[in-house]
Amino acid sequence: MDSEYADALNQAIRLLSLRHRARAAQLLAPLGLHVGQEAVLLELDRTGPLIQAQLSEALGCEPPSVTLMTRKLEVSGHIRRTPDPADKRATVVALTDSGKALAGQIRELWVTLAQETVRGLPAATLRQLPDVLHTMSTNVDGKSSA
Repeated sequence: MDSEYADALNQAIRLLSLRHRARAAQLLAPLGLHVGQEAVLLELDRTGPLIQAQLSEALGCEPPSVTLMTRKLEVSGHIRRTPDPADKRATVVALTDSGKALAGQIRELWVTLAQETVRGLPAATLRQLPDVLHTMSTNVDGKSSA
């Protein structure tokens, strides 16, 4: 790969990331959410209650970031944090009814965001895109995709 192509590719990835995050922020703002908080709610909706360390691992976030997000979501009434009965040092995070309702709204917004992001791409590209992006993400993590 030559440096000109590498520059164009890296620039395109960077701009997509920035613009996708900015559009996500626009869509989430009316719900009173910041980017990242939606991932917490969606993961808890998908899995059920988790220990904060498990949530951090599932989201690929540092534990202090998850702690901050869960505290804010708890203040908003969307999640509940309780000590783990089996390990008092650990905190279990669970959705409240408000959080469950919000997760449904987020899913609708995510469909909108996905549709906007891939608008105009051919169907064959759309079918391949999740695998391509997963491979790219794994490559950036330095992990083998094989």
